[in-house]
Amino acid sequence: MEDKEILSLFRVRSEDAIAAASEKYGPRCRAVARNILADEGDAEECVSDAMLSAWNAIPPQSPAYLGAYLAKITRNLALNRRKAAGIQRRGGGETALALEELAECAASAGGEDIAGQLALTEALTGFLRSLSPEKRRLFLRRYWYLYPVKDIARAMGVGESRVKSQLARLRQTLRAHLEKEGFSV
Repeated sequence: MEDKEILSLFRVRSEDAIAAASEKYGPRCRAVARNILADEGDAEECVSDAMLSAWNAIPPQSPAYLGAYLAKITRNLALNRRKAAGIQRRGGGETALALEELAECAASAGGEDIAGQLALTEALTGFLRSLSPEKRRLFLRRYWYLYPVKDIARAMGVGESRVKSQLARLRQTLRAHLEKEGFSV
């Protein structure tokens, strides 16, 4: 079923909307939650909560990309659950490691106010748009979906050291981009 049809089901408050969204995007959302939580049960709960959140938000929300919208909700729910539980399980704290890597580039860049956060969001969007599709996928797999380096290397068919060096270069490029945009990093 296409996104437009699923969104129409949400708008008319048909319960089939949740089933259709779960069928189409459930596996992707579970993978996102599982990468963060490393527990199938918790991941499944996050996906269910994400579908309920979408049900409550659509309408008035009308996401342009339903899959990305559901993945973002799932990711935020999983991160909140992880933070609340103080979990440090997956790969010895893989999520914390990925977020620490990224924090080196943008820790002080974000503004404390909404205007500063919006400016940082625009700068990050510009950075991602400037990347080749392959580099963008690499960056998002590590820092948005929080995949471990070994899983990224396996998916790309390259060695872990190559992935690590590409990620290091991407972080340096991000740092330079943020400085060019006027952020202190």
